[in-house]
Amino acid sequence: MELTAAIENAAAACGFFQFGYVGIDRLRYYEDVRKICEGNACRNYGTSWACPPAVGTLEECRARAERYGSMMLFSQKYELAESFDFEAMADGLHSFKKSVDSFHRRLDPILSDFLLLSNEGCGRCAKCTYPDAPCRFPQLLHHSLEGYGFTVGELAKEAGIKYNNGPCTVTFFGALLFDP
Repeated sequence: MELTAAIENAAAACGFFQFGYVGIDRLRYYEDVRKICEGNACRNYGTSWACPPAVGTLEECRARAERYGSMMLFSQKYELAESFDFEAMADGLHSFKKSVDSFHRRLDPILSDFLLLSNEGCGRCAKCTYPDAPCRFPQLLHHSLEGYGFTVGELAKEAGIKYNNGPCTVTFFGALLFDP
């Protein structure tokens, strides 16, 4: 089976809503996005190995990402009872992270080297060891998309997938960087 088809089958098996590709040469890294991280809008800045500053400088993130030849952006959509159903949003994020973990397990036999990025921090441990000790599960660590300075809406447009999936929904995004 062709590599791309195997990856797409793995993504579909994990229940991802949509996926599309972004050329590595089309990636844009924004210092302004990192400044939002520094403002601690998601409350993960300086508390997680998956987020800045632990993921490194924007230049280090760029160098890490540009080692690969392709990016597959993927998403998962969750329905909400109402627009501000924060409990359902949190449940959706937890479910999304489980799907990303499942995707990782499915990719291991397909790809020898890849970088998997996810939404917002890690959440694997009740309390992250950052910055006092090494990550407990570095092989399962998925850095934050936004932590790399990416604007997710821009990536979605490049990949040809929807960023906003309508009222009473929340959509989470991740990315796989790999060599085709």
